[in-house]
Amino acid sequence: MAIIKNSRNLQGKSEKGDSTDESLDTLFQGRLAIIQRKRGYRFSLDAVLLAHFVNVSSREKVIDLGTGSGVIPLILASLDPSVRITGLEIQEGMVERALRSVSLNRLGDSVGIIQGDVCSIKQIFPPQSFDAAVCNPPYRRATSGRINPDVERRVARHEIKGCLRDFLRAGSYLLRRRGRMSLVYPAARTVDLLQTMREEDIEPKRLRLVHSFAGSAATLILVEGLRGGRRELKIMPPLVVYTEERQYTSEMRAVLAGR
Repeated sequence: MAIIKNSRNLQGKSEKGDSTDESLDTLFQGRLAIIQRKRGYRFSLDAVLLAHFVNVSSREKVIDLGTGSGVIPLILASLDPSVRITGLEIQEGMVERALRSVSLNRLGDSVGIIQGDVCSIKQIFPPQSFDAAVCNPPYRRATSGRINPDVERRVARHEIKGCLRDFLRAGSYLLRRRGRMSLVYPAARTVDLLQTMREEDIEPKRLRLVHSFAGSAATLILVEGLRGGRRELKIMPPLVVYTEERQYTSEMRAVLAGR
């Protein structure tokens, strides 16, 4: 998928971290720094697009399910420091690096990172604890495609520690009535996503397709659902990532600049 292959371009300059297996990658022209493993799972354009798709109001409480490096909470907090965002991640190493990234960016008043399993969500939080949920879930079924030997990449990409329904069920449990849940997912699995959202009482309300180029097939889908919402879906104009000259479109340049 072209969007994934070009994800390194968005991360800006990279410097050596404290560990020889870490890098310090930047977003928004250096205003935001993310600590990542060089050979582990690394965030891509998907997470940046989702963070900009989300509608969050001041003072709301937000949960990011499967936060990974913490990039989505960090982006949301950098755009609105009044929002309170919790990132939930099952992998200990990624939690530790996300916590260091929060400290590095001085966003500890807005962002909290917790280690935990979405499949055991009722043991972590009481019901209806959040106004909004965000999720960039694993895209591949546990038995589909090549299984990456690196455990971080394997868990992040394949439904090994939790499937799509597990993440949606956790979101439905955590959201207040009419709370919002936003996700990014492969366009090829749109039916799976919309059907499972409805089955877990998160009614799809806003949808946007992402295309690498104008006229090309969609690669990703961005969807916002409302817990307990009525059945009416708004289809937004498509988001196009690249021009014919393979440069970022004006909208994408604004996204990557943090506007």
